[in-house]
Amino acid sequence: MERALTPTEEGPARRGVFDGRVIAFFRPLRPVRPHRDDIAIAVLGLLGGLALWALGLHTQGGTLFPGPWVLVPLVVVAGLELLRRSMPSPALLVGTVALVADLFTTGSVATVLMFTDLMYAAVVYGTPAAARRIPWTTGLITIAMTIGFFGWLQKPESLLIGVATGVVGFLPAITGSAVRGHRDAAETARLRAEQTALLAETDRVQAVTAERARMARELHDMVANHLSAIAIHATAALSLDDERTTRDALGVIRTNSVEGLAEMRRLIGLLRDPGDEAEPSAAPTLAAVDSLLEQAGTNGASSGLSFTLDDRRDTTAPLPAPVELAAYRIVQESLTNALKHAAPGAVTVALTRSRRALTVRVDSPFGDRPGPRAPGSGSGTVGMRERVELLHGAFEAGAVTGDDGRKIWRVRAELPVDEAWETA
Repeated sequence: MERALTPTEEGPARRGVFDGRVIAFFRPLRPVRPHRDDIAIAVLGLLGGLALWALGLHTQGGTLFPGPWVLVPLVVVAGLELLRRSMPSPALLVGTVALVADLFTTGSVATVLMFTDLMYAAVVYGTPAAARRIPWTTGLITIAMTIGFFGWLQKPESLLIGVATGVVGFLPAITGSAVRGHRDAAETARLRAEQTALLAETDRVQAVTAERARMARELHDMVANHLSAIAIHATAALSLDDERTTRDALGVIRTNSVEGLAEMRRLIGLLRDPGDEAEPSAAPTLAAVDSLLEQAGTNGASSGLSFTLDDRRDTTAPLPAPVELAAYRIVQESLTNALKHAAPGAVTVALTRSRRALTVRVDSPFGDRPGPRAPGSGSGTVGMRERVELLHGAFEAGAVTGDDGRKIWRVRAELPVDEAWETA
């Protein structure tokens, strides 16, 4: 059940979520305490005004309210100093009335000085609208007072009234506006620095995530082929009580173990620091596809698999390095999946290239297969799809009907190689 809550405290509200909606709620009201600097200003101003009154030092002579009446505006303005941060605009409004009242008494310098501080605080701690409005208002009042008294008294001394008005009102307002501008600029710079740091951290996390995904794909593609062959032939050696079969299986296991170890060493080389002595290994290219098929033929012979390559590319036209690496890994992973899951028959790897794209297609027999099978996790297909998406290509994998009417498992990837991609 939703209950409306009433704000009881200044400042940003906390938020809660009920019934799928965001509702603001607040902590209990706490009294706003004056800042210790405001208390010090109020006490010093009051004591200074009392000392001036006791010494008989005043700002003007004959008035309507002589004697101790001068203490009334003094006490009011001193009390308003306690509100200069929490309620700056109301404090300035009441302080203006108190200053006008001070003109009808013998006058106190302490009252005038504390009023200038209220003017300054109203600009620094007030609302943005007040901070913009007060300097303009005090400036216009100063000009009006100067022109008005000069026109009325027709004496040069009357200009001093305008100067005094500017010192009491316009000067502290302009000073407060400058201070507030510097504070706002510093706060903006701080927020911008925090935002920059947040964006940098986000970029770092994304870079680390992308690098981890890349290394996961490399590890899977480089090692899974050898480990799958090891698993299949180890299962065959354990399930068939034949010395020749066992010896052949052990030979394949040893070969794939050595090659897998070499692949692992090359992967570790990729992870080394740039200053390490180990030289980085070159990325594989499609020129090594023949070796992949030869190795797959050795590993899949016991499962009744044969492998053929249909390469119709123009080998004189170079491919971008990322495209060639992605194509090689897709062929490698497709052959690994065929060793794990394909039914006995022919596995065909077809490579074609147009002006705009390189097409990789691997067809393998689809159906139940006799003999041992290696388990699969599905991460190989995910890795191939990620490689193609990084190059803004097209990828599809699934069972289709071949030209001879039989079911086949087809992996097809189209990798852009046009000039627009290379310069992107």
